[in-house]
Amino acid sequence: MVQPLLFDLRGKRVYVAGHTGMAGSAIMRRLAGEGCEILTSTRRTLDLTRQAETEAWLAQTKPDAVIVAAAHVGGIFANNAFPADFITDNLAIGLNVIHGAHKAGVKKLLALGSSCIYPKLAPQPMSEDSLLTGPLEPTNEWYAIAKIAAIKLCEAYRKQHGADFISAMPTNLYGIGDNYHPQNSHVPAALLRRFHEAKQANAPSVTVWGSGKPRREFLSSDDLADACVFLMKHYSGLEFLNVGTGEDITIADFAAEVAGVVGFTGKIEFDTTRPDGPPQKLLNVSRLRKLGWAPKISLREGLASAYADFQAGGGRSR
Repeated sequence: MVQPLLFDLRGKRVYVAGHTGMAGSAIMRRLAGEGCEILTSTRRTLDLTRQAETEAWLAQTKPDAVIVAAAHVGGIFANNAFPADFITDNLAIGLNVIHGAHKAGVKKLLALGSSCIYPKLAPQPMSEDSLLTGPLEPTNEWYAIAKIAAIKLCEAYRKQHGADFISAMPTNLYGIGDNYHPQNSHVPAALLRRFHEAKQANAPSVTVWGSGKPRREFLSSDDLADACVFLMKHYSGLEFLNVGTGEDITIADFAAEVAGVVGFTGKIEFDTTRPDGPPQKLLNVSRLRKLGWAPKISLREGLASAYADFQAGGGRSR
């Protein structure tokens, strides 16, 4: 079913907040073919955690549309170690950009969240209706609370002011431009780096954190970018939407997939003293599928693209 065009990006000024991150840079690549003017600003010139600064920039540049991909992100270790940073920075970014966009007369806004907004033991696959039905996963609740607040901000501005502000919740992402920091990275980037370094060193084995039993869903950042553009053009509603593949894989099988892409042939071991996180995280993506969007990039293809980027010096290590 072809959805009607609700917001034409052609000729529009589109601000991508967080354009240097993995998701933001993928959105930049995807928007390049939409005939719009893309607006960006680096952290040196605009600190999105500062309200007055953010509102002034939006008022001056006057974008027609905003995609909020900016966030303070990290893996389990970083969330546990820096809870105040995660909740403070992400609450500030969400509030400042969404409120500032409304004040500046932005016509369309998409805020990106995370599947960690759902309760730790939410029924699988997790539907949008599961939000706020139980306790969050303790290892990332600080980030999750800030993302939930951004969802509710978009809903509130739609209800009170009629603003066409929407939210999308992607599953676990990987792709070009990921963060490969040895402690602050997410699972896909951490494993790509670990297997690469083990291959370079001819190491006999690689140790993966946890038992390997938890099931996770992984989405290419370029598929996410395509979904974002689709939603900007074809969706306008109060409810946020999940974005994912609708399929999951055990961490053990995922590690084997990464090892295959990298070309590491040694043994994969598991450190069961490390936390596993939730036993399963799989999104129910039926609402987005009914609108007519589906991912196009296979896991092997996406990992190969990410690894090629890593080998070429892409990504970050902070």
